[in-house]
Amino acid sequence: MELVLVRHALPIRRELTEGIADPELAPDGHVQAAKMAAYLATEQIAAVYVSPLRRAQETAAPLVKLLGISPTVDDDISEFDRNSSEYVPVEELRGTNDPRWLRMMRGEWEEGHDDPGEFRKRVIAAFERMISSHSGQRVVAVCHGGVINQYLAHILGIETQLGFFYPQYTSIHRVVASREGLRSLATLNEVAHLRD
Repeated sequence: MELVLVRHALPIRRELTEGIADPELAPDGHVQAAKMAAYLATEQIAAVYVSPLRRAQETAAPLVKLLGISPTVDDDISEFDRNSSEYVPVEELRGTNDPRWLRMMRGEWEEGHDDPGEFRKRVIAAFERMISSHSGQRVVAVCHGGVINQYLAHILGIETQLGFFYPQYTSIHRVVASREGLRSLATLNEVAHLRD
C-alpha cells in the first residue's frame, strides 16, 4: 500500500493569552491547498485521514471535495503543539531569531506541547493502523510537519526530537508499506504542484 503524507498549508499567526490557538489557513494557504488537491485528485485514493486541527482540516477540504469522499478525523496525527495558546509559522520564528526558535533548536519544549516520547509513539501507532486497514490501497493523511518528521524518522531509523528535515507547506511524502512490515520512503518533499 502507499501512504501519502501531506503537510498542511500555510496558516495565519495566532497568539492568545489563554485557550488553544488552532489557526485557520492564510489566503496563500488556501491557494496551496487547492493546488495540492488538483494534483492528488488524479490518483486512485481509497481514504483521506486528517488531523482535527483547523489548518489540516482546511487543507484537506478541497481534496475530499474533488474525490467525493468524507475524511476520517484522527486525533493521533495532530501536532505536538495541539494544545498551545500560540501558533507562529516556523519561518517567522527562524527568520527573526525568536527565542522560541532558539529553544526549539536546543530541544526544549514549550508549555502546551506534548511529551516528545509520547508524541512519537502516538504518531507511529496512528500510521501503522492506517497501513493495516488499507492493504493494497493508496491513503492520504493530511497532518503536520512534526508528525511527518517523526514517522519518517522512524522508518529511516533516525533518532530526533523535533525533526530531521523541513517539510514545505502542502508538501507530499510517500511511504510504500508491505504486508510483511517493510516500510520504504518513496518520495520526500514533493512540491511540483506548487509551481505556476
